[in-house]
Amino acid sequence: MADSALVIGGTRFIGRHVVEELLDNGYAVTIFNRGNHENPFADRDGVTHVEGDRRDDTDLRAAKLSVEPDVVIDCVAYYPEDVRVATDLFADVDGYVYVSSGSAYGAEEIPKREGETTLCDCTPEQATDDSHDSYGPRKAEGDRAIRAAADEGVNAMSVRPCIVYGPHDYTERLDYWIDRVLTHDRVVVPGDGLNLWHRAFVEDVAGALRVVAEAGEPGEAYNVADRRLLTLSETVELIADVAGTDVEAVPANGRELSTAGLSVDDFVLHREYPHVLDTGKLAALGWSSTPPREAMERTVAEHRERDRDGSQHDPGREAEERVLGVLDTL
Repeated sequence: MADSALVIGGTRFIGRHVVEELLDNGYAVTIFNRGNHENPFADRDGVTHVEGDRRDDTDLRAAKLSVEPDVVIDCVAYYPEDVRVATDLFADVDGYVYVSSGSAYGAEEIPKREGETTLCDCTPEQATDDSHDSYGPRKAEGDRAIRAAADEGVNAMSVRPCIVYGPHDYTERLDYWIDRVLTHDRVVVPGDGLNLWHRAFVEDVAGALRVVAEAGEPGEAYNVADRRLLTLSETVELIADVAGTDVEAVPANGRELSTAGLSVDDFVLHREYPHVLDTGKLAALGWSSTPPREAMERTVAEHRERDRDGSQHDPGREAEERVLGVLDTL
């Protein structure tokens, strides 16, 4: 009989790829969620859907009793209490893996390493807050809950992805840049274009979650990110290369952007201080990442099939054109 896996979440982005990864590796998979989003596995052999709210302890317990999973991948634990409840309920499974985040790190270091780089503090107020500002502290407190559960004998681990990209990315962060490259031959890149904000291909994140569930050490956290980093300018150029088009990535500093009322912070995936995660600990478990070109080919191909354009991240093409005009006069 195949090992059984329960994926909490499982239909949108990371969870969707986790289900595929588990199926490809012989698991019988059950997804547990509220059913608010279309289920891409509705007619898929080997996948069962249990409907319920992960924040309702009764629903979560019912899912556990109906599935009796060997492995649990928790994609939607957004509050520390979610982790504490889950690690208590699934204390007897072979592996419980919490999807944390690179945002859990509270210190700016290059690179950020598990067990060395300081995590964010989390106040009681932040632990129950649902704002963007409390996201990192909440994820860090979830990591501490994993360590506490492991100290009690639970086979619980966490995986810390950085910015995740790839097919079915509903955040549309990379879609903005893909759309710019596909529709324009000149693209403004904030700053000098050399900033580094580490990213992780979603299929590699899914693979990391499975590997950690199978071979991770209880209480430990594992960074996951592309083994090869690309600057923002290199990312734009790679998109153009795999799309078979030409583009000029035009760097613009803060003063130049201000001529059109823009700033570097108006551009998605720009970060002043480099955010780089060390992935050696995960690689030691046998995990490897997809080469950037291959990952981008899949990402661009899926983008072309969808209607996502990243417009919610658009600083405004007219303003961008004004910046390009200013740069052309220099």
